[in-house]
Amino acid sequence: MSLLLLIPQNPNRTLSLFLGWRHNKEEDSTSTMVAVKKTKKTHESINNRLALVMKSGKFTLGYKTVIDTLRNSKGKLIIISNNCPPLRKSEIEYYAMLAKVGVHHYNGNNVDLGTACGKYFRVSCLSIIDPGDSDIIKTLPGDQ
Repeated sequence: MSLLLLIPQNPNRTLSLFLGWRHNKEEDSTSTMVAVKKTKKTHESINNRLALVMKSGKFTLGYKTVIDTLRNSKGKLIIISNNCPPLRKSEIEYYAMLAKVGVHHYNGNNVDLGTACGKYFRVSCLSIIDPGDSDIIKTLPGDQ
């Protein structure tokens, strides 16, 4: 027989809920709600900018072509999904550092990145050669 012990993060709030007292909901959720909305908004704006690059710019999808564009100094920005293998990710980052190209770590996995590119397949990394009408290179200077 196992005993499950629940330790609340805020014992005063748990006690007030148990006794039926009213508590202030704003102190619980405002800080996390703002952070979630901001990350979701930036994620959507990255997707919109990426879709604009797919329509009007030049890009390459996939590990081998990303390495080729970095070797030839053609890439302007590299986007890597969050489930790209670590060795592959570090190799791309190393080549990007040598070529002085920005790297952005996409918040979604390779399925999400493929969907953001408007493709029906998985994309672990992509290289933007010409952004076209998009301002993705100015807004994503290779953060993280």
